[in-house]
Formats: sequence, C-alpha cells, structure tokens
Amino acid sequence: MTATTGTRGSRGVRPGSRVSEPAMPYRAAARQLLRDTLLDAARRLLEDRPWAQITMSDVARAAGLSRQTLYKELGTRDEFAQQFVIREGARFLEVVEGAILAHLDDPRAAVEAGLEVFLTVASEDPLVRMLLEDDGTGGMLPLITTQSRPVLEWASNRLFQVMRSGWPDVEDEDAELLSDSLVRIAISYVTMPRRSPHESAATAARLFAPYIERAIAAVR
Repeated sequence: MTATTGTRGSRGVRPGSRVSEPAMPYRAAARQLLRDTLLDAARRLLEDRPWAQITMSDVARAAGLSRQTLYKELGTRDEFAQQFVIREGARFLEVVEGAILAHLDDPRAAVEAGLEVFLTVASEDPLVRMLLEDDGTGGMLPLITTQSRPVLEWASNRLFQVMRSGWPDVEDEDAELLSDSLVRIAISYVTMPRRSPHESAATAARLFAPYIERAIAAVR
C-alpha cells in the first residue's frame, strides 16, 4: 500500500505522485499485525451488536489474545475505539487520495471526485450505516461528533498530506484550512445526509474550488 507521508510543511514531492512507504522492520510489522488482529476482531463483533455491548474481554477473546495484550497495544477502551475509527477511516481516505490525485489539473473536479467517492463508500459500508443508526446508546457515534477531536486531527492531517502531494507549492496555511474544512463537511454530510453523494460533492466543490484555484494561482 502506498500513501503520502511526512509532516506538515514538507516540500519537494512531485505533483501527482505518491510517496512509497519504506519496508517495515520485522518488529514493527509484527506489532502492526497484532494491532490489526485486534481491530479486525472488533469489526467482526460490531457486525452483530453495538460497541456499548462489547467488552474489551470480548475483543481479546475474539482475537485469540489476552486482555493484557490488548491494553498494552491499544490502551484504554476509549483509546481503542479511537484507533478503530481511525483505522476504518484510513480505508476511505486511500480511495479519496486516488480520486484527488487523478484530477490535479482541475481543482473543482478533484474536490468533487474525492468527496463523492468518500460519501459513496461510506454510505455503502455496513459498519458506517450501523453507526449512523445509533440512537445515542451504541457508544461509538460520539467519536465522530462530540468527542471527535483526535479523529478530526488525524483525518485533516492525512488530507493535508494528499494536498501537499498534489499541489506542493500551495501555502501550508491554505492547505491546512482546506483540509480541515473538507473533513468537517464530509463528516457532516455522512452523519446528516440531505442529498445524494453526487449532489453533496458537487455543492462542496462549487464552494471550495475557487479557494483552491486562487491559492494555486497565487504561487504561480
């Protein structure tokens, strides 16, 4: 898998390119496999019942590991839930990344394609649908609403890296503002949909594209 990497403010990435991840050392790869095993177990459990009815012992048992190992690798119950939401969100953002980088010559088309594919994939995901049907007792909805700061910061930074890869000369301030705003709008469209993914994406693109175009024109 490839993804954009680095920290905010990094330069020198060729427009439209992706930065390949270096080979992961064995110890790090083993730890990642362990974390994925635990998070995969949680996803399987969530297919049958809400997070509020799932204990950490349930997750450890489903993964075939000890509860002590679960706590050591992924922290408290709340920290585990945050990491789970972030891992699931990464799958969506990989698709968004490809859609944006395929339309670098047309900022409006890039925003529209990225947001539309995100909303479409999210609306078709059974776990997202279950989360959105939560009446407040499921236990996980607050992670993308009232307790969403860690997830928002992670998603905004991930989208920031995509934009720095696609338009490396755009000022960091502009890229940060745009990525944060797009993430917040995307989450609001997912949690409170009023139109189809295509209509919502077209509306957002109409709003944001002029800002991107001005930012690109300023550096050119």
